[in-house]
Amino acid sequence: MTEPADRTDPSTRDADEHSTLGSYVTGGEAFERDTQYIEDRIVADPAAVRALPAPGRSKIGTLGAGLSEGAQAWPVEANRYRLIAAPACPWANRTLIVRRLLGLEDAISIGRPGPIHDARSWTFDLDPDGRDPVLGSERLQEHYFARFPGYPRGITVPAIVDIPSGGVVTNDYPQITLDFSTEWRAFHREGAPDLLPAELVDEMWPVIQRVFTEVNNGVYRCGFAGSQEAYDDAYRRLWETLDWLEDRLSTHRFLMGDRITEADVRLFTTLVRFDPVYHGHFKTNRNRLTEMPNLWAYARELFQTPGFGDTVDFVQIKQHYYVTHRDINPTGIVPAGPDLENWLEPHGRERFGGSPFGDGTAPGSVRPDERITPGHSPLVPSEFTLPN
Repeated sequence: MTEPADRTDPSTRDADEHSTLGSYVTGGEAFERDTQYIEDRIVADPAAVRALPAPGRSKIGTLGAGLSEGAQAWPVEANRYRLIAAPACPWANRTLIVRRLLGLEDAISIGRPGPIHDARSWTFDLDPDGRDPVLGSERLQEHYFARFPGYPRGITVPAIVDIPSGGVVTNDYPQITLDFSTEWRAFHREGAPDLLPAELVDEMWPVIQRVFTEVNNGVYRCGFAGSQEAYDDAYRRLWETLDWLEDRLSTHRFLMGDRITEADVRLFTTLVRFDPVYHGHFKTNRNRLTEMPNLWAYARELFQTPGFGDTVDFVQIKQHYYVTHRDINPTGIVPAGPDLENWLEPHGRERFGGSPFGDGTAPGSVRPDERITPGHSPLVPSEFTLPN
């Protein structure tokens, strides 16, 4: 099975040396994302959620519904769970942003795998002794197997692990951020923004759906296309939607108006990777993000907003894609460019009015142990030193 960049496939664990990093392209075929995840949820009132009707099938998550068939409800509990989220991965990056915007750092700890995984699993190779300091594990795979011995599907990030048992609870990334907003309210910081404003949800859902299908997943459908025809179709659809977004952002400060919502989080993690990775590596090269005035200014504003850019590690992002996808980039060479200082240029989006956090406030400073490595982002230059 062909898997996207955030997923490792245990069925390839006995592959030869050339393919130990996994295979992502199936010749002659269009890329199809496997969206079958562990759909357990962590909720404030498990009994109440169990009583709700089951959700319909969705690739973007659901609001106001109960559990999928066979799924379990776990109780919200501070310091019980560990979010495993590689900064390199766009799907995991979403959870890092929402966790920070809502101020959940005291309630949910994070483990961060390194950027280069093999066909078996993401590994904690950047931690001391190559082990997660809380879980004591070398591989995320260990926690999937602790819950489901011989787990047959991909070992994905983000994943939430139950610390006492060591077993994975869920890897259902679109639902995780929705539940952070709705089920973890008791642990939100004072001034946390409402990323799912009730008056905007009905309009937001089709936007999120289109962004996922044609942009978030669209870049992968370009990069992992197994035929010219599949690539041409994915490329056309991607740019039709990017042009639609460029037009929308000519009159909207953010996707849904004058404040940040969940929709902006989901679009941002693709935009911030566009020029460093997708433009060349995934052949999405009609033009660069920097050549689309509204999208580029919008992306810069988000990057400069606390909670967004301070979760972005450009070095790990490039290492992840260019080294891991050896069937696309056989040499494993990581490009030196592009220059990233332009992410800090003025964006001018204030002219539309509004405020990024609505009636809320910005999150505080990033914790020292969660800061991006100096030199890996224009927000944290190489000469930056952590305060004592």
